Amino acid sequence: MGTARWDATDWSAYAASTTHKTTDAVFAARAIDPELNPLGVALRESRDSALNPASTAIIVGLDVTGSMGMIADTLARQGLGTMVEEILARQPVSDPHILIAGIGDVLYDRAPLQVTQFEADIRIARQLEKLWLEKGGGGNACESYTLPWYFAALHTSIDCFEKRGQKGYLFTVGDEEPPADLPAAAIARFLGDRVARDFDSRELLTLVSRQYHIFHVIVEEGSHARHDPHGVRNRWTDLLGQRVISLSDHRKLAEVIVSTIEVNEGRDRDRVIKSWSGKTAVVVRRAVGALQPAPTRNVGVVRF
Repeated sequence: MGTARWDATDWSAYAASTTHKTTDAVFAARAIDPELNPLGVALRESRDSALNPASTAIIVGLDVTGSMGMIADTLARQGLGTMVEEILARQPVSDPHILIAGIGDVLYDRAPLQVTQFEADIRIARQLEKLWLEKGGGGNACESYTLPWYFAALHTSIDCFEKRGQKGYLFTVGDEEPPADLPAAAIARFLGDRVARDFDSRELLTLVSRQYHIFHVIVEEGSHARHDPHGVRNRWTDLLGQRVISLSDHRKLAEVIVSTIEVNEGRDRDRVIKSWSGKTAVVVRRAVGALQPAPTRNVGVVRF
């Protein structure tokens, strides 16, 4: 997928259509949309095309439990346009193909994972609004942020990596801690894969990191992050190290994602921060102030 090209006019018209709508009106789904259900999905594909000859796969996984629906709502109204248009203008990577995932909890929710297609045009927004904001979750202090890791590792096929040895990007966004593991029973129930055992989160990280740069964005305004800020950050840092991103204002998620990609691709961190103005620069500085570029990648597909 991802054969079309982003048009700013299409986005402006779409964003204007959401102005006077409530969150429930923008996100009208009251159950998982069959098009977003990962059960039985073999692959989500990001393919080069005439309009996007050097595609870059980008997955943005949004926590849709509890009060975290604000993240998807803001992205649908304004953030998505900023994210795509700034990537196209700044070109830290080429031809972005974006897949949006909705994330819940495999122990408590009916739809702990929802996945759009990889798209490059206004269809990103049209599919984003199909997310079911289940607003579930449980009392286990974590959400299933590693479920999209598993899906990305085993159920996506991306030309940026397969043709050019260039990793895609995967961001998860939420306010809770990472889970210790992903149960085999949950993988079977929600994806249809029969596996012999549970997957440890570190094992999943190794698996998905072969094709994707992995980051987690902690939404500091979220109730769990406010209740236990050090605990949330420490547990994520223990798993991801410097690839844990602090988001102090959820309205600036798009700018933070763009800045993270820029720094990871080797751009000067201070210049990236200064490229934004006012409060945005403050939020971006807090988010990427300690981030270092990724190690220089090898050319060609890496075989494991």
